[in-house]
Amino acid sequence: MFSNNDEAVINKKLPKELLLRIFSFLDVVTLCRCAQVSRAWNVLALDGSNWQRIDLFDFQRDIEGRVVENISKRCGGFLRKLSLRGCLGVGDNALRTFAQNCRNIEVLNLNGCTKITDATCTSLSKFCSKLRHLDLASCTSITNLSLKALSEGCPLLEQLNISWCDQVTKDGIQALVRGCGGLKALFLKGCTQLEDEALKYIGAHCPELVTLNLQTCLQITDDGLITICRGCHKLQSLCASGCSNITDAILNALGQNCPRLRGKALSTAASLKRAFPLFQITDSTLIQLSIHCPRLQVLSLSHCELITDDGIRHLGNGACAHDRLEVIELDNCPLITDASLEHLKSCHSLERIELYDCQQITRAGIKRLRTHLPNIRVHAYFAPVTPPPSVGGSRQRFCRCCIIL
Repeated sequence: MFSNNDEAVINKKLPKELLLRIFSFLDVVTLCRCAQVSRAWNVLALDGSNWQRIDLFDFQRDIEGRVVENISKRCGGFLRKLSLRGCLGVGDNALRTFAQNCRNIEVLNLNGCTKITDATCTSLSKFCSKLRHLDLASCTSITNLSLKALSEGCPLLEQLNISWCDQVTKDGIQALVRGCGGLKALFLKGCTQLEDEALKYIGAHCPELVTLNLQTCLQITDDGLITICRGCHKLQSLCASGCSNITDAILNALGQNCPRLRGKALSTAASLKRAFPLFQITDSTLIQLSIHCPRLQVLSLSHCELITDDGIRHLGNGACAHDRLEVIELDNCPLITDASLEHLKSCHSLERIELYDCQQITRAGIKRLRTHLPNIRVHAYFAPVTPPPSVGGSRQRFCRCCIIL
């Protein structure tokens, strides 16, 4: 702590403009500590220009609505980015005050703020026309009314996350995309009521879309995803994991229509094997990817049990293999052998390969791959040839893979 004399000296030697500039580099916690040093520093530390980006998640998540209201009054038009992720005590009233005071907000994270309803999106629509990124994941009270409001008042919206907002239907998506045609990223994970018709609206109105997450949207089929491919040629990332109704047809459409695609998550987890049929992904899929996806970086083929060495050969000869492909996951692909590893030797950018439960892959094959790619990380598991003896009786012991499955 400074004495009055020391404070007078430092304040005389450093102009307020310089102190204000120094404070602009401090995080929220440090600013609050500086505000307690003296009256002069309190004024400078709490100046709205220092509070353009605020993330409360790292140090306090149990804040009440009045804290958000106070922040909004202090920051006003300076605030550009605010994260209230996980703040369960913040509701519609506080966010209405926030929207009224912080009309220049561009990035707002409300992930897990379960108290908010459509009223919050109505407030944002009315006052925050500059909003570009909005995260409403796990805000389960959000309905189609929210998407309609955002469409009407937030035309600059580029990224929207409404994962697990399971009341949203095709009508909400239709309203959203008609007013927010500049969307580049849309996260719809767990929106279980969405059907192919919702995807048709996205494909027709979102030509700038780069990222789309449809994980566990169980009702979508090839037809809906094909319309995405035909309308969203800038698509780079698509996640359709857990969508049990898609087949090779969608991968072929992606290869032909989305040349910028970098990676896909299109395989089910092992734990879902009994609940959903494995996708009928075959070598023909890899042929299409090798021809049409030169920028492919990450490819997951785990549990695609029809993939063979021939498919990997086409992939290894493809345009992405030499300079782009960084990760390939081949867990539980029973038909691939050491020959597949030979086909991947030319993938000089390859950083990681997953080979768990690939029973025809050998240690010798992995060793030969490492002679060509010495820095590659290989994740594999070799079950013992003979099961280990049981302990204390006749009960059988299982290898790790059996326990996981």
